[in-house]
Amino acid sequence: MSRPDHLIALSETDKVAAFKVATASFARKLGEGDPAPMTDDQIAAALRDTMGIFAGCAAPGRLHITWQGAGLKIWASWHIHNHVIEDPIIQGAATVAMARTHYRIPDPANRQMSLF
Repeated sequence: MSRPDHLIALSETDKVAAFKVATASFARKLGEGDPAPMTDDQIAAALRDTMGIFAGCAAPGRLHITWQGAGLKIWASWHIHNHVIEDPIIQGAATVAMARTHYRIPDPANRQMSLF
């Protein structure tokens, strides 16, 4: 017997996929090639701008994803979730850190050269 959708835990792959969907406009804004160095505040402002006020997407058999620029919040689940009572999977500084890591955005304060 299969588990109901609301009991299916998100894998790390699911969380990264939700992050990529929620920040797709941010990725397009960065463009191709190596992104310019950005401070955490600059990344946060760009994410807020591109994530917008409130949006989401859902389809049968796919992750249900909701995002909000204020607070840099991303919700995701395998069920239709209620963003008012459920905690986001990522928010605030963690969203900025994930953007820096995932999109390989250099920190201008870090004088260490990238090894990759």
